[in-house]
Amino acid sequence: MDQPAPSPADTTGRSGFLKSLGPGLVTGAADDDPSGIATYAQVGAQFGYGLSWTLVFSFPLMAAIQAVSARIGCVTGVGIAQNLRRHYPKPLLRAVVVLLIVANVFNLGADLGAMGAALTLILGGPELLYTLLFGAGCVLAEIFIPYDRYAGFLKWATLSLFSYVAVVFAVRVPLGEALSGAFIPHLVPDRDHMMALVAVLGTTISPYLFFWQAGQEVEELHRRHVKPLCITPRTAGPELARIRLDTITGMGVSNLIALFIVFSAAATMHAHGVTDIRTSADAAEALRPIAGDFAFALFALGIIATGLLAVPVLAGSTAYAVSETFGWTEGLNRRPREAKAFYGVIALATAGGVALTFSPIDPVRALYWSAVVNGVLAAPLMVVMMLIATNRRVMGRLTLPLPLSIAGWTATLVMAAAAIAFFLFP
Repeated sequence: MDQPAPSPADTTGRSGFLKSLGPGLVTGAADDDPSGIATYAQVGAQFGYGLSWTLVFSFPLMAAIQAVSARIGCVTGVGIAQNLRRHYPKPLLRAVVVLLIVANVFNLGADLGAMGAALTLILGGPELLYTLLFGAGCVLAEIFIPYDRYAGFLKWATLSLFSYVAVVFAVRVPLGEALSGAFIPHLVPDRDHMMALVAVLGTTISPYLFFWQAGQEVEELHRRHVKPLCITPRTAGPELARIRLDTITGMGVSNLIALFIVFSAAATMHAHGVTDIRTSADAAEALRPIAGDFAFALFALGIIATGLLAVPVLAGSTAYAVSETFGWTEGLNRRPREAKAFYGVIALATAGGVALTFSPIDPVRALYWSAVVNGVLAAPLMVVMMLIATNRRVMGRLTLPLPLSIAGWTATLVMAAAAIAFFLFP
């Protein structure tokens, strides 16, 4: 007989809605990291409002595949890497984890470097020192702040994304043109447009987000002392409803903020002939003479705030994947002495990102290769996730319902097509 578990927060009313938000909201917000901001700003600067529809198009795809990853964690009680370890060939697991580590370290380097550059733009001073301090601060917070408090911090940190909404209101955006670009698809079949499309999809649908949200759903089970849903399927209804609401809200916020970044870049940089943005700090600096100091400060502060949110997610997703691969004790709810290897991976991954900013490697090239690895990894990993989530031997009675299965496979096919396009338009 199924043992009743503490039910998730009631999602009715404003208070219940806010309590239901967690892993999905944080995952979506972390997707708008400094490297993502650079991508969206470049799309707006180069194409104006013409490609903003890609963020509306990608929203249901992103929401579907993140719901699949959350469902895997909540139903099985273990993360994606551990499910791979249990049910699939070990060479596949190792290949996925190695590619994830490489992509995440490059992404960490790009994000930490952007945070250091943004603070230098605001205060002046040594960019590399700021980068080092940001990296050290993120590691110490992730290791030593108790999970409940840290999860709450990440949840409230998502409010920093709304600085980009304020930027749009600080500049003049032609509403008709912006809405037309957002809801009427238009794509020129040339190299620049195809590369931008692949960049947007690769930025919004990234493997590290899969591992993070699945891992956080497992953490939530532990925090509330709830058994995996495959053991107590009769209690699954409210829990899956919470995941659905949390994930749709998180991915909706993520793509809405990305859309506002495109709008702000289109209304300022593109309108004034500034079409080449290499980093998020470049985007902030380009805003100053066009939109004024207020818009510049909001954009730059947003880079730092979103970096403080994204860096722990990138490092944490790496630690989940590596720990699950080797069967180590893992979880942010563990004390440092209980999960030394897990926290060690967090520290090493972040240190690797910091080291990249001190190396002669061009951060833009590092970000490019991160996108390549993510693009190559995303589609096959999504295939494996879909196979896990539709396997009754793994998920019991809680395999994917038909609508989510169709949406998940559609997202997988779109990402596979994007990966192929990436190589067809080098």
